[in-house]
Amino acid sequence: MTAGKRGEEMSILKLKPACKDYLWGGHRLADEYNVEYDGDILAEAWELSCHPDGPSVIMNGPYAGKTLQEYLDAEGMEALGTHCRRFREFPILTKFIDAKDNLSIQVHPSNGFALQNEGQYGKTEMWYVLDAEEGAFLYYGFKQEITREEFARRIEENTLLEVLNAVPVKKGDVLFIESGTLHAIGKGILIAEIQQNSNVTYRVYDYGRVGKDGKKRDLHIEKALAVTSRVPIIKSGTEYPHVADCDYFTVDKLNLDGKLTYRMQGTVNEASFLSILILDGEGTISCKGESVSYRKGDSFFLAAGSGDWQIEGKCDALLTTIREKASPIRVGITIGSSETQIGLVNDRQQIIAKRTFPTDVEKEAAAFIAEVAQATLDLLEEQHVPLDQCIGVGAGVPGTIDRRKGKVLYSNNLRWEDVDLVEELGRVIPCPVRIANDADCAALGEAVAGAGKDYSDVVMFTLGGGVGGGIILNGQVFEGGIMGGSEVGHQVVRVNGRRCTCGRRGCLEAYVSVPALVRAAEEATDRKLTPAEIFRGAAKGNIDLQETVEQYEEMLGTGIVNIVNMFRPQMILLGGAMSEYAKEMTGAIRKMMERDCFGGEHGMIPEIAAAELGSSAGMIGAANL
Repeated sequence: MTAGKRGEEMSILKLKPACKDYLWGGHRLADEYNVEYDGDILAEAWELSCHPDGPSVIMNGPYAGKTLQEYLDAEGMEALGTHCRRFREFPILTKFIDAKDNLSIQVHPSNGFALQNEGQYGKTEMWYVLDAEEGAFLYYGFKQEITREEFARRIEENTLLEVLNAVPVKKGDVLFIESGTLHAIGKGILIAEIQQNSNVTYRVYDYGRVGKDGKKRDLHIEKALAVTSRVPIIKSGTEYPHVADCDYFTVDKLNLDGKLTYRMQGTVNEASFLSILILDGEGTISCKGESVSYRKGDSFFLAAGSGDWQIEGKCDALLTTIREKASPIRVGITIGSSETQIGLVNDRQQIIAKRTFPTDVEKEAAAFIAEVAQATLDLLEEQHVPLDQCIGVGAGVPGTIDRRKGKVLYSNNLRWEDVDLVEELGRVIPCPVRIANDADCAALGEAVAGAGKDYSDVVMFTLGGGVGGGIILNGQVFEGGIMGGSEVGHQVVRVNGRRCTCGRRGCLEAYVSVPALVRAAEEATDRKLTPAEIFRGAAKGNIDLQETVEQYEEMLGTGIVNIVNMFRPQMILLGGAMSEYAKEMTGAIRKMMERDCFGGEHGMIPEIAAAELGSSAGMIGAANL
């Protein structure tokens, strides 16, 4: 089955958990929650997991026997939904935990610390208490604020428990554990946990227990000291109107009593997948004409875009989705032959901070990219933007780009060939990374935040040392079927015309780049003039310069008409150095479009204007990739 065929197969995936036999576990998950397991200790059942330490397996449909990750590899990450584009991998892990004995006192790091030190995300999690013996409690932060020195001393002296906050719990209680919170589940507690997709834990106290190898289990004191918040946590019962809600997951509790409330209906749209974890009861789940039975302990996955679904019967369940990131920041990078720019772009398409430095084309590509990546992290830190808030990085590069593979195939400007830019940036920056041709980025920037922001179909001509451009259709960069980067400057506007830098004759670039204009004026006047002098002289009545400008407008207009006839955009934008003279040229070009565009006055003639954002367009566009 190929990617993009979702919806033609099973839309309700039933999952088999990965099982963990940690020494503190019991056997209730097998006895009461129908987890298939034949061992003596079942501490955890990873019900929804793409983590390599314990992936869950699909039990039904054409993917039966495959892991959930293998399903996503085949179907594409679109199955997770648009809200998950900001994650580099599957965002959450859902599990049942049976604590027959006390768990170790531990803490989870933040994303930034974990990615830099462990190579995976940190962990924020929530606990839903399924059952608790009388008198059961768990540890949740400190009773009062303590110093780092006291924290370290109490770990060394084995007196840490004296300052921890012991919280009695009962069935139905909910606790939200942010990264940096010291915590531990106490014995006699059964929990449903929903967490970030991470298995990073720093253990600080373990009651002196030994593992299967007969040795005391490792502690991670220095890392725990570095990441632990030593301020007391205020426990809240819920995150109304949800059981839990954060940038990593939103969890809702479902209760059907089988009488007054027997059925619930919902819709899984393109924004997020839906995870259903059955805590109790039995019944059926239906979607797209399919019906799957459920019972206590079952876990189901519905891909984004599955549409209407319903659940019937009697049950308690946790429903998990991923919401849009709050106050997101994106990074836009443009790597040019002379300088590199890095901008932080907010959700209003504003650059809130930027950094500019020379591009070292003499340096080996990987080394320079590492410098760019580190400069990006430094800028985020300077602006006090946590990595959690950064949802993605985009980079615009001159040359031939393979966006799907994340590679710069060839860039004459940078002297790069077959450079895996996404991989190299991703070694340092722990965020999703996407790349595109720099002209495409500039066009996208103008389309979302500049002169083209009111239109969905925009073509931009970048007129400078060469002629580039970008085509935006339905708000997206047009790539074609092979590789990214629309070469609007290399359409032929005069057969057997001037030799172009690409080797062909008669390309648009050979007539409307800045060097081409300067050369044409010099041929007409025997003087080397700047574009400003050329347009000024034409305005003052110099016949030779008037003819030079008219020829320039004619060739540019011919190229624009060709593009309009092919793509029918709503807006044509003129960017680059020559955009300064757009007002002088747009009248003549508009008349050419009215005369030569297919359909003429009976068709739709696009608007034409100068780009507005200057060098900021590339950063904003890259940030929107």
